[in-house]
Amino acid sequence: MSFDNAYEAIAETHPEGDARWAFGTGFDDPLSGVDTTVPEGVDTADLAAYCLMLGDDALVLSQRLTEWVTRAHELEDEVALANIALDLLGQARMLLSRAGSVEGAGRDEDALAYFRPEAEFRNVRLVELPVGDFGRTTASLLVFSTWRLALLNRLVGSADPVLAAIAAKAVKEVTYHREYAARWAVRLGDGTEYSAERLRAGFADVLPLVDELFAGHAVERRLAASGVAVDSTELREEFDQVLGQVCELATLRLPEVNRTGTVGGLAGRDGVHTEHLGYLLAEMQSLARSDPEATW
Repeated sequence: MSFDNAYEAIAETHPEGDARWAFGTGFDDPLSGVDTTVPEGVDTADLAAYCLMLGDDALVLSQRLTEWVTRAHELEDEVALANIALDLLGQARMLLSRAGSVEGAGRDEDALAYFRPEAEFRNVRLVELPVGDFGRTTASLLVFSTWRLALLNRLVGSADPVLAAIAAKAVKEVTYHREYAARWAVRLGDGTEYSAERLRAGFADVLPLVDELFAGHAVERRLAASGVAVDSTELREEFDQVLGQVCELATLRLPEVNRTGTVGGLAGRDGVHTEHLGYLLAEMQSLARSDPEATW
């Protein structure tokens, strides 16, 4: 395609309601033709909450990863991290849209992303951590993508057709995310003494929050019993195996860390977060909140 034709494709006016991930991209809607009816016997409040959990995970990490744009050590990795962030944003959009449609409160994906306060976000605390240096980002992305891929592979069989379709698309994306992070973990861990030290330091920051990924939540358990959700407590064995394989190739021994506990038994899934989330949301939501009625 020539540059002129590419520009024309971007500028082309599309019919109202034409679903696209980004204006003019022409990507197919992965939910086209999918039955959006809530499965019989499934509590809509639970389904909306579960979609928020998975959607908020993707949304917050997407926002974090965009901080590497213009800052990465190489252009190739800047583009790679930006694309990973866009993949996660696409997942967040679908999941938040599903949450909004089933909760019945009249909130769309934008309302859920930009006009909820910190305490209403349901993401795990791991994704809130500042990006730090590249060693920490590598450790964080490897941990998150390994866990999320194990979850998505099981969610493909969800009794909710929408969640199953979202998972089917996301599996392909998160497979790349995990491979990207794993390759860099091996390069850093089996590289110089300094690169291995930075990766170990990254894991030391990330690992205290890992247990929350597998803690399970009442909403998950109820939906898992009806075949809609994935019981996160069942993912630990696969996660440990994959992470162990990567660390072996990286000749890296994971540091011993003190695990971050809950606050009165509550954590990210319950709206209890680290101090970092408030600052992230203040930046992410500032434009929308400055003019709530704006359209573009």
